[in-house]
Amino acid sequence: MTDAPPLLTQETAEGVLIVTLNRPDRLNALDMATMDLLTEAVIRFRDTPELKVMLIRATGRYFCSGADLKGGQRKISPTGQTASGIRENHRLNLNGMQQLWDEMEHIEKPFVVAHHAPCVGGGLEMSLSCDFRLAAKSASYAFPEGLFGVVPASGGVSRLTRLCGPHWARWLIMANKSVSADQALTMGLVHQVFPDESFEDEVMDFCRHLAKQNAEQMGAAKVAIELCAELGRDSARHVERMANSALMLNPAYLETMRNYVSKLGSKKD
Repeated sequence: MTDAPPLLTQETAEGVLIVTLNRPDRLNALDMATMDLLTEAVIRFRDTPELKVMLIRATGRYFCSGADLKGGQRKISPTGQTASGIRENHRLNLNGMQQLWDEMEHIEKPFVVAHHAPCVGGGLEMSLSCDFRLAAKSASYAFPEGLFGVVPASGGVSRLTRLCGPHWARWLIMANKSVSADQALTMGLVHQVFPDESFEDEVMDFCRHLAKQNAEQMGAAKVAIELCAELGRDSARHVERMANSALMLNPAYLETMRNYVSKLGSKKD
């Protein structure tokens, strides 16, 4: 056992907030204390303009083994053993998972998650709410809820289906099969797979790259992409125009374009 906090945070000079799951003895299972600290970190990231990117990573031989079934739940409202009571429990309890994953998805800043090892259950649901998922070669993915005769219900079914389609959602959830990092790349679950030896450096390089991007553009793009995923062709094109109608009035954009255009053709071959 250790007295170390279950979640560590640090800031880099480039504006990256690094959040590290730190319960290796419990395979980084998400208990109430971890969820409270994670919620604090997300709110700090949301409300601090100097913070540009939030990176979630972990220590130990698992990235995350899911919800801590021995850690208990914070009861917000009493629920009976009825179908409606269970649905309400999923929405309000589970240590605030649904609410926090939704908030991460809605914040107009990029979230990056780095899987160095197996990512399971609630840890995978959290990862599905992030904007970018990076994997080490030794990472793997699974939803073990099927072992108990239920489905992942904190965004697991809905987000996985949106990202990877019903084909792969059936594989992980109905068939209760795990996938390797390379399979996860093929199915669109992760954006890139790196060698274990260079994984940490590659992840930080990517986060620094994100931190250099235009914050207004990334925020608008995040909202626009989510909307376009739900809309038909014509409505999605309206979203593009709406996004740019605001971005192109930004003084920083106007100045950048003036400088760029003034340099065009200025160099002679």
